Amino acid sequence: MASTVPNAQALEARYGSTHRKDRWWVEPLVTGSGLLIFVIYSTISAMLLGGGSADDPMVAYYTEGHTYLSPFFEPLIHPDWLPVWISPALFILWAPLGFRTTCYYYRKTYYRAYFLSPPGCAVREPAGSYSGESTFPLIIQNIHRWFMYVAIVFVPILFVGAYKSFWHDGEFGIGIGSIILTLNAVFLTMYTIGCHSLRHWVAGGLNQFSRTPFRRLRYRLWEIFTVANEQHRRWAWTSLIWVGLSDLYVRLVANDVLTDFNTWGNF
Repeated sequence: MASTVPNAQALEARYGSTHRKDRWWVEPLVTGSGLLIFVIYSTISAMLLGGGSADDPMVAYYTEGHTYLSPFFEPLIHPDWLPVWISPALFILWAPLGFRTTCYYYRKTYYRAYFLSPPGCAVREPAGSYSGESTFPLIIQNIHRWFMYVAIVFVPILFVGAYKSFWHDGEFGIGIGSIILTLNAVFLTMYTIGCHSLRHWVAGGLNQFSRTPFRRLRYRLWEIFTVANEQHRRWAWTSLIWVGLSDLYVRLVANDVLTDFNTWGNF
C-alpha cells in the first residue's frame, strides 16, 4: 500500500492530471481550432485587395455599386492618397479585434486552448505559479473597456451598411446579401450589448435603481443587457462565424462565383 503513495503523488503532480471522467479536452480543442481558423481566414481576407474590376477579378470585397460591402471593410476608408497595397481593413479590424481578444469570454477560451492556463476546470496546468492578470503582459487586458467604447460606435455603422444593402442604383430592393448583412449587424449588436463591461458600465455600480428617473432608465437598460449577457458565449460564436460567412458571401458574389438572388433582376 505504501508503495502506491508515491505513484499517486506523481500522478497528481503531472500536467493535465485530473479526476474528471468526461472529455474535458474537447471544448478547448474545438474552440481553439475555431478561433485559429477565423484568425487565418480574416487575415487572408483583409489582405486580398481590389474593387472587383476585370483587372482584379478575384480580390473584390464589394459588389457593383457598393450594394454589398464586406463587414471587414465597413465603413470603407480608402482615400485616393492611400497606396494600393495598404488594405482599408487595417483601419477597421483593429477595433473588433481588440474588443474580442480582450473580451472576458474569449480570454477564457484562448487561456485554456493556447496557454493551457488551465486547460480545464480541475485539470492541472503546467505553470508552477499563478499571477492572474495582475502582471505584464496580461494586465493589458484591462484595456477591454476602452475597446468597448469603440465597439459601440461600430454598431450603428454596421446597420447603416445593412441599410445600404437594400439599395442598388437608387432602387430599393432585397437580396440574400441584404438579409445576411442585416443579420450580421444584429448578431454583432447582441454580442456587443452582452459585454460584461458594458453591462456594468450601464448600471452595475448603482446601489439604488429607483432614486431618479435616469437611474430607473439605466436599470431598464441593465435588464436588457443582462438578457444578452446570459447568452454571451452563444452571441460571441454566432457573431464570429456569421461575420466570417458574410465576408465570404460578399466576395463570392462580387467575384461571380455565386449569384445573389434579389429583386433587382436575379429572381
